[in-house]
Amino acid sequence: MDNAPKHDVRAKIRPRHAVAEFSRLLWHLRSILASLLFLFLILSVAMYYVGGAVDTSTRAHSSFGETLYFCAITALTIGYGDVIPTTVAGRIVAVLLGMLGLLITGVVTGCAVYSIQMAAERAGFHLGKHG
Repeated sequence: MDNAPKHDVRAKIRPRHAVAEFSRLLWHLRSILASLLFLFLILSVAMYYVGGAVDTSTRAHSSFGETLYFCAITALTIGYGDVIPTTVAGRIVAVLLGMLGLLITGVVTGCAVYSIQMAAERAGFHLGKHG
């Protein structure tokens, strides 16, 4: 006999419930997210001063804005290659920025998945509970 829970096929997950749960969860994690943002800013300043970030088209030292752009693109794991670090320290900082970006992405993705699960349970789907 099948012990799987029976679901109402007409039950619908309400987006506003998922968004509200996501917002609430991000609010609870605000100190962690603020710490990660602060670490991003510290690494960006380090890249500007010791990374030797240069614009590849002009080979000129990047402005702070261009360096911040490079750090954001690196943390997002996009990496266009229009600004690059030229020192060993800069390459280390770039790797740390990439790892930081993966960490932030994991936290936000986990929050999103949890929020959708909570909205689904609120709608009547009891995910992962057998009995």
